[in-house]
Amino acid sequence: MKKGQNLKNWHEIKANDSWALFKIMSEFVEGYETMAKIGPCISVFGSARTQEDHPHYQMAVEVAERIVDAGYGVITGGGPGLMEAANRGAKNALGVSVGLNIDLPFEQFPNPYIDNDKLINFQYFFVRKVIFVKYAQGFIVMPGGFGTLDELFEAITLIQTNKISRFPIVLVGKSFWGGLMDWIQDTLLREAYISDEDLFLFELVDTPEEAVAKINEFYTTENFRPNF
Repeated sequence: MKKGQNLKNWHEIKANDSWALFKIMSEFVEGYETMAKIGPCISVFGSARTQEDHPHYQMAVEVAERIVDAGYGVITGGGPGLMEAANRGAKNALGVSVGLNIDLPFEQFPNPYIDNDKLINFQYFFVRKVIFVKYAQGFIVMPGGFGTLDELFEAITLIQTNKISRFPIVLVGKSFWGGLMDWIQDTLLREAYISDEDLFLFELVDTPEEAVAKINEFYTTENFRPNF
C-alpha cells in the first residue's frame, strides 16, 4: 500500500511539473511583451535592506537620475532598499521606471516608484534574470548581498562564455567592492581559474557620474541590441 501511495505521489509531482511549464511560459510572454516596448534601459542592482538614510540609498537615487538624463530608462528588481532608490531616481528625473518584482516570503514587495504599466511580478528567479539581461543595455551594480552577487556573476558568466553579447557592467563603490576585486585578481586569476581578459568584463567606479560615463563610453562604438 505504501509503495502504491508513493507511486501515486510521484505521478502527481510529475504532473505538477508539466503544468508549471505553462506558468513559466506565461512569465516569459508577459516579460517579453512588456519590455519590448520600453526602449533602451539600464538595470540597477543593489540590496533590498538598505534604509533611506544610508549614503548608498542617495547614491542609487543619483545614479538613476543620471541614467535618465543620459537617455535611458531604469530597470530594478522592483523591491525596497536600493531598488526603491533607483526607481525613485528615475521618477525624479521623469524617466522610465521598471520593476521586475519577485515573490519572496519576507523582504520583497513592489516599491511605489515603479510606473504603473511597467511592474511585472515573477515567481521564477531564472525567468526574471533573463528579462534583466535581455532588455538592459548595461548593469550598474550597487552594494548588495547574495542576490546582487548572483545577478552580477551570472551576467559576467554569460558574457565570458559568449552566450550573450557583451554589455557594460559597472560596480559602484570602491570601498565596498574592492575586497572582492582583490580576491578575484589575487586568487582566481593567480590560480588560473579565470583569464587576464576576464578582468575587463566589468569596471569599478566610485561615483554616479563615473558609472553613467562608463555606459555612455561603451555605446560610442556599440549599438543597442537585445540579448539572447
